[in-house]
Amino acid sequence: MTAFDARKYGPWAVITGGSEGVGRSFALRLAAAGIHLLLLARRSGPLEETADRCRALGVEVRTLSLDLSEPSSVDAVAEAVADVEVGLLVHNAGANTHSAEFLDGDLAAFQRVIDLNITTPLALVHHFGAAMRSRRRGGILLVGSMAGYLGSNRHTVYGGVKAFGRIFAESLWLELRDDNVDVLELVLGVTRTPAMERVGLNFDIPGMVVSEPDDVAAEGLAALGNGPVHVVSQHAKVALAHNNPDRAATILRSDKMMRRLIGAEGPDDAR
Repeated sequence: MTAFDARKYGPWAVITGGSEGVGRSFALRLAAAGIHLLLLARRSGPLEETADRCRALGVEVRTLSLDLSEPSSVDAVAEAVADVEVGLLVHNAGANTHSAEFLDGDLAAFQRVIDLNITTPLALVHHFGAAMRSRRRGGILLVGSMAGYLGSNRHTVYGGVKAFGRIFAESLWLELRDDNVDVLELVLGVTRTPAMERVGLNFDIPGMVVSEPDDVAAEGLAALGNGPVHVVSQHAKVALAHNNPDRAATILRSDKMMRRLIGAEGPDDAR
């Protein structure tokens, strides 16, 4: 992790979705670099397991088990690190918690997708980013998704919020680049995380490119100073293909692959 400047992004980092998968990999790498951590996730068991592994590397770790789709959760996060200096925010929590075709879905459930992926991260960035700007030092890493590059069945709202996330990151990068605060959206493709394994994704489709969480986290931290957007290298060609101006053909081609990946019903948690 020689490309990662721990002095710029410490002494504390906040990681949402920090219990497993890519979030756990971020946590372990940052702990190895000597950065203290506040880890946030819904499930307390995996959260505490990751916290113990990070503490074994010699850093202080605080945990909060909470639902980030609740806008009020931001107050608890801010309070948990009110006495320390947070130099890095890694917003890794973000999922399609209501995988349904739009007209068949529940508007309140769709709102929770919006709150998890837009309302809460904006509030966290507003809170921690202001202090970073005042110190003229820090980093904000927002984990994005290839779902934000084109329309997708059962991702009507999720794809939209992820598209918003990329434009937001680009704009924030522009606003903070002269204040020595790095902003990056790290765009993930199909990644072999415990959450994806639980919903039964078929990672063995011929031609399917699958990333590993440790590789994704390492690449994201190395790219943090080179924002505003970095697509995980294994999926860079996919991102280019998804930007094809023939939108109908591109969306239909992608939909065919997605149906093979997730099945007709689709998972409730996809990035």
